[in-house]
Amino acid sequence: MEGLVALTFSTFFIGLGALSSVFWIWMLIDCAKYEPRKGNDRIVWVLIIALTHLVGALIYYFARRPERIKEHGA
Repeated sequence: MEGLVALTFSTFFIGLGALSSVFWIWMLIDCAKYEPRKGNDRIVWVLIIALTHLVGALIYYFARRPERIKEHGA
């Protein structure tokens, strides 16, 4: 029974890690591809996302991405 619980938890956390990595890559590509080139905004956001992994990707997704879509589309 303990082995089943350990297997369930490890499967859950491996899946969670995989999903967070996919989300991180998606936000990194989205930023590099669609962020407008005014000043150093694109470089700064790419560095923030790349260096802070999930936290930076979440900040970009909720703070910057909707604003960018509203201003520039895509």
